[in-house]
Amino acid sequence: MTIRVLSVLHDTTVDGPGFRTSIYCAGCGHHCPGCHNPQSWDFDGGEERSVDDLMAEITEDPFADVTFTGGDPLYQAAAFTELARRIKQETNKNIWCYTGFLFEDIRDKAQFQKLFNHIDVIVDGRFDLSQRNEDLPFRGSANQRIIDVQKSLREDNIVMWKRT
Repeated sequence: MTIRVLSVLHDTTVDGPGFRTSIYCAGCGHHCPGCHNPQSWDFDGGEERSVDDLMAEITEDPFADVTFTGGDPLYQAAAFTELARRIKQETNKNIWCYTGFLFEDIRDKAQFQKLFNHIDVIVDGRFDLSQRNEDLPFRGSANQRIIDVQKSLREDNIVMWKRT
C-alpha cells in the first residue's frame, strides 16, 4: 500500500504538541484561498511511498509523535488508515490529522471510521483567510477546531482537545 507524499518533516513543533514527524501528503480538493501549502493540491504531486517505508522513517525517532497533513490525508484514507494502525500497533505514538472536512460531516462515513479508531486528534475545517490568526496554536484560522477524536467517539459529541 502506498501514500502519495510531498515531504516528511522531522522534529517539527508546529503540527501538534512536542516534536513530531509530519507527513505532508499530496492532494487536496478544498483549494482554500490563502492556503499556506497550495503546492499540495495536486493529487499527482510528490512521490509514492510505501507504508513500510514510512513506518521505517517514523520509527527512526522513538521520541517524535506523528502528524498527517498535506494536502488532505482523508483523500487517501485507506492508506493512512493502514499507516495509523501500524503506528499504534508498533509504537503507540500520538497521531494528529489535519483535514479541511468537518468532523461531524465525516465521522460516520465508512471510509473514515477505521482511520478515526487510530487518530488521537483531528484539526478540522477549511482554512478561512478572513479568520486567519497566526497566534492560534496548531491551526491557521479561528474556525478550525482541535478535536479529541477518541473522547468525541466515546461521548458521541465533539470534545475539544485540551493540552495536558
